[in-house]
Amino acid sequence: MDIDVKNLHPLEVKLLRHVGMGEDITVDRLVSELGYLTGQCNQAFSWLSAKGFLAETSRTARTLYEITEQGQEQRLHGTPAHRIFTFLQEKGSATLPALADSLGLEKSDVGSAFGMLSKNKAARMNESNEAELVTDAQLPDELAVTASLLERASTTGILEETTLTPAEKNAMVKIAKKRGAAQSPFRIVEREDVVYRLTAEGEKAKHALEEAHITGEELGNLTPAMLSSGSWKTGTFRPYSLNAPVARLIPGRSNPYSAYLRWVKDKLSSLGFEEFDGSLVENEFWNGDALFMPQFHSARDIHDVYYIKDPSHAREIEQPWLENVARVHENGGNTGSRGWGYTFDHEFTRRQVMRSQGTVLSARQLPHAKVPGKYFGIVRCFRYDQVDATHGADFYQTEGIVLGKDVNLRTLLGILKMFAEEIAGAEEVKYVPGYFPFTEPSIEVHIKHPVLGWFELGGSGIFRPEVTRSLGIDVPVLAWGLGIDRMALMHLGLNDLRELFTPDIESVRTRRGN
Repeated sequence: MDIDVKNLHPLEVKLLRHVGMGEDITVDRLVSELGYLTGQCNQAFSWLSAKGFLAETSRTARTLYEITEQGQEQRLHGTPAHRIFTFLQEKGSATLPALADSLGLEKSDVGSAFGMLSKNKAARMNESNEAELVTDAQLPDELAVTASLLERASTTGILEETTLTPAEKNAMVKIAKKRGAAQSPFRIVEREDVVYRLTAEGEKAKHALEEAHITGEELGNLTPAMLSSGSWKTGTFRPYSLNAPVARLIPGRSNPYSAYLRWVKDKLSSLGFEEFDGSLVENEFWNGDALFMPQFHSARDIHDVYYIKDPSHAREIEQPWLENVARVHENGGNTGSRGWGYTFDHEFTRRQVMRSQGTVLSARQLPHAKVPGKYFGIVRCFRYDQVDATHGADFYQTEGIVLGKDVNLRTLLGILKMFAEEIAGAEEVKYVPGYFPFTEPSIEVHIKHPVLGWFELGGSGIFRPEVTRSLGIDVPVLAWGLGIDRMALMHLGLNDLRELFTPDIESVRTRRGN
């Protein structure tokens, strides 16, 4: 078979001329010997493999742990838990807010760190609601292992999973993240070492390049600088193929996912729901405090947020809702609850974040809602999360509330059934108990995907009085926050949530929406 080598890319040409039969070809080798970038190596491998000139001989998965800026800082000053342990050794006791102020830590970090010390039976809360060390408490082994890992990684910047002991692996699971690793000591990096070798066809192509005197240094463009210097006269240009196919003409069309979102909005509006919307940037008050999520409780860990750097805090929070919510957190206010029993932090509540859940808009709607009333929103949210077939770091929820004297759990189940069957198109649905700080009872709805199996569609429940009464509502309020991205998987016949946001324009051209 004749091999046309004139149209090979310079990256392919240089690689073929550089290697020989039986030699291992890797990214590290090309970077070292040809000065390629990693991306250029992968391009060349992809093109040559598609042409049959290279064949993969082995593939080895590796997990690495890269120390972050947060990790370097903790190496120098200690992890939050280690610093709290040392502080309590010296001072005896302190409230959690006082620990945060004294050590310059985020209050959420103090809560998580104290929880770890308490779990290891090294610290406890005393009768004065202050943190203190348990008698004869020793620094937990986990903290010593973490400090050792940080020290080892400070020189190389990265640790191989295969070099870790079982104890180090257990510690690393708690301090390393793949997504949102800026607030973690280590970032998880997954790599694959792939080895290629020349095929018989690749060897023929190599000889054809040598016979044609093609080196990969041929010029691809004529530039003004070449014309000015006259260097084009001595250069060799790559040939142009007059037989290359022309670009096809493709008419414009709607993005299938955008069309699906419009269809959902139209359907809910036709059922009498009013649409609400709001800013992507929120404050901790509406994102969590107004929803009766305690400011320093581990319940907030399920909503890891992106913090806004500038401005970091809102100027003010609307009254009387701020004072109402503060009283509910401290002592239950007029709700019949005992609240959470801590001093509400008015500075923390103004901190600005990217909204982590659509329920923030339901909370904002309550002071202005009509009774009876039905509201919904298509809400973009942001959380640290590991991206996979059913998770994203930013995603859409369909969020809503129904208010009225006569609404109840049966009403909510009917709404969930409509979303699961009519909007998502699921044939198998189940409802399971859940937990959310702001609803009681709480229900999760799960649907069965033909390929991915069962997964959670979202959460729902009836707002607690601590939420509704502090915002001026004294009737039952049904609430739900469902992953509309996941509904689209079922509705559009997809198997991976990332396909909704793929940069592959061809998928938009060929997939049909509503």
